[in-house]
Amino acid sequence: MKNLAEKKAEARNIGLNVKAPEESCEDKNCPFHGALPVRGQVVTGIVSSTKMSGSIVVEKQFSHYVPKYERYEKRTAKYIAHCPPCIKLKSGDNVRIAECRPLSKTVSFVAIEKI
Repeated sequence: MKNLAEKKAEARNIGLNVKAPEESCEDKNCPFHGALPVRGQVVTGIVSSTKMSGSIVVEKQFSHYVPKYERYEKRTAKYIAHCPPCIKLKSGDNVRIAECRPLSKTVSFVAIEKI
């Protein structure tokens, strides 16, 4: 019985250089404790909203060069990501999210690390 409990608590390697969370969860869409594979982009941003159940909104700010005016402008991109229960996040946290298969109409990213 002990082996089963220990095996369940182990987090699997997702192929990225991130530290696995200490807590375990039963979420099937968790990249560490479920069966969700991650691939593609890895984005770092700031959590702007946690009002949805199981999902977060992450904002990423970047500079875009405008050749006509020879200047840079600030731009913001919003990503909606799934937040597994083993990763505790709140608004204002720096977070790293990774691309995964589409989980819903708007969710195609999953939170993998709190920075």
